[in-house]
Amino acid sequence: MTTRKAVIPAAGYGTRFLPATKAVPKEMLPIVDRPTIEYIVAECARSGLDDVLLVTAAGKDAIQDHFDRALELEAALEAKGKQELLDEVVALADLAHVHSVRQGEQLGLGHAVAQAREHVGGESFAVLLGDDLVDPDDDLLVRMVAAHEDTGLAVVALMQVADSEVDKYGIAAVEDEQPDDGVFRITSLVEKPDLADAPSNLAVIGRYVLPPSIFDALDATERGAGGEIQLTDALQAQAAETPIVGIRLDGVRHDAGDKLGFLKATLDYALRDDELAEPLAAHLRELVASPRLAGNDTGEVSR
Repeated sequence: MTTRKAVIPAAGYGTRFLPATKAVPKEMLPIVDRPTIEYIVAECARSGLDDVLLVTAAGKDAIQDHFDRALELEAALEAKGKQELLDEVVALADLAHVHSVRQGEQLGLGHAVAQAREHVGGESFAVLLGDDLVDPDDDLLVRMVAAHEDTGLAVVALMQVADSEVDKYGIAAVEDEQPDDGVFRITSLVEKPDLADAPSNLAVIGRYVLPPSIFDALDATERGAGGEIQLTDALQAQAAETPIVGIRLDGVRHDAGDKLGFLKATLDYALRDDELAEPLAAHLRELVASPRLAGNDTGEVSR
C-alpha cells in the first residue's frame, strides 16, 4: 500500500487578512519570497507525495498558475541573464503534478476533502491544510505516511497546546498520554471543547493521512459546528469502529492563517536565509532596545 496523493484545501476567503485577500488568495501571501502554498506543496514532494490536488474556489486561479510554466516571464529572465531566478521559476512546474478542483460552496473542511473523491479514487491520501507550516527539516508527514502504510488506519498529526488554546482545536482522547515513541492510539475526538470537557491537551493540527473509506464517512456526516461538514466528525465516527493513529509533532509549527502566526513564520523563515539573517537579527535587536519597547512598564508597544 503506497500513498502518493495529497489534497490541499485552499478555497477559504482568508477573511482574517482582509483587505489584502480581497483580490489575492491568502495562500499566495508570501512568507519572505515564496507564497505560503509553495511551502506546503514542497512538503508533499519531499515526503514522496508527487500528485497534489488543490481544492480551490472562484478567484483562486493564481494558485494553480504559480505551479505552471510562465513562458513570457522565463524569456524575460533569460534575456536579462538571470539564470538562477529562471531555474527557480522553471522548477516550480516540476515540483509536483499539481491538479485542481473547485469547491463550489464552502461547507467546511470535511466538504472540501469530499471534493477530492473522484481524483483520489480508491487510494489512501494525505490532507495538508494550506495555512499550517511545519518546519521544513521535520519529517512529520513521512512518519505519518509510514504509520498509515504499516497499519492501514487513519493518521492525524497532534501537538500539545496550552490550556488557553484547547477550545480552538479538535482535541484527541488517547489510550496512553506518554507513549515513548510519540505514536498515540486515539479513541475519540472532540471539536473545540471547553477546557473542562477536554480529554487531553493534544490538538489535531493540519496534517492527515486517510484511507479512502473516509469518503463514505463524510457522506454520512451531517452538518455540525458552524453549519459545516466537519472532518473531525467523520473521523470520530470512524474512531468508534477503528482506532485512529496520532503522531505528535515535537518541532516547530506556525499557523500562517493567523496574523501573529504569519508574522512569526515570516521572521522564522527569514532568519534561516543566508542573506537576510544577519541584518534582520540586527534590526530586531535595535527594535527591542528602542524607546518604543524598552522601559515601557505597561508591556504595551508605544504607537
